[in-house]
Amino acid sequence: MGCSGCPQKSPRRLCLVMSPRGSLFFFIYFVINIFALVNCDAGTSLASGEQVNLALPRFPSSPADSFVPLSLMSSFPEDLEISNYCLELLSIFSQRYSDYVKCLVPAARPVRVCLKCYSGYGNLLNAYTNISSEQMGPGNESCRDSLLRSDRLMLVYVLFSNMKDLWEKSNCDFCITEKFQNVNNETTNFMKNLNQTLSCFEKYQQGNHSELCKNCKNSYKELNDLYGKMEKTLCIDIEDAMNTTRILWSKNFNCSLPRDETVPVIAVSSFMLFLPVIFYLSSFLHSEQKKRKLIQPKRLKSYTSLMNIQDKQS
Repeated sequence: MGCSGCPQKSPRRLCLVMSPRGSLFFFIYFVINIFALVNCDAGTSLASGEQVNLALPRFPSSPADSFVPLSLMSSFPEDLEISNYCLELLSIFSQRYSDYVKCLVPAARPVRVCLKCYSGYGNLLNAYTNISSEQMGPGNESCRDSLLRSDRLMLVYVLFSNMKDLWEKSNCDFCITEKFQNVNNETTNFMKNLNQTLSCFEKYQQGNHSELCKNCKNSYKELNDLYGKMEKTLCIDIEDAMNTTRILWSKNFNCSLPRDETVPVIAVSSFMLFLPVIFYLSSFLHSEQKKRKLIQPKRLKSYTSLMNIQDKQS
């Protein structure tokens, strides 16, 4: 039976194309063939060792990608720019701050932040004083406001304040002379005795510690007495050095140093112990003496004399 609109002698495939149902089948068949052809080409390319480049979508570049950094200083008005004089002071402060920090870190243990870094702090203080002072520089300008108060961060001020607090907490002023010239005489004398004591420890520490305690007793005692005579407020360097030496003497080497004040303490303690015994003994003796010295009453004495008179008369 033939299809409508199609001659009887035409092939069946051509006849299906002309019908709606046949058009649908033909479209599906066409899509399947195209998909198979694409898979075949991809497999051939991978088998031959060729790389398959997958093209990723490219987005247009944003204006920020093509941004070229410019000098911020050149974009500000001339009245807001920092002068070369202030920039030079800032550069000096930066260098001296860096030098001082480089000195502090190695001096952390054992603590020598005062004895080793006092000159660095003096140089930093001078650099900050030049910035913070109201003294006018070239062109009658002061860098105090532009470098210290121009923003809420106040970085230069905060950095120097931290170093100043560290210096004050360490009590370094008690070890250093005025204007950071040198170590004072008292500290120099203490460090001399300290070196002698540590040299003695180093000499005898390999042998028997009893020999160390015997041979280093005098030098350690002199150092300990000198530390006791110094001012109550001492820099952190001396405090740490004495604490470390005492730990070596008592804990590491198991040595002891008899103190002179133990004799008076023992004497006073013994006196307080025997004081109650002395009190009760004296009380007992005093009571016995009273018993021996009994005094007759006057009435009894007059009655006795009267009886004697009567006896004589009789």
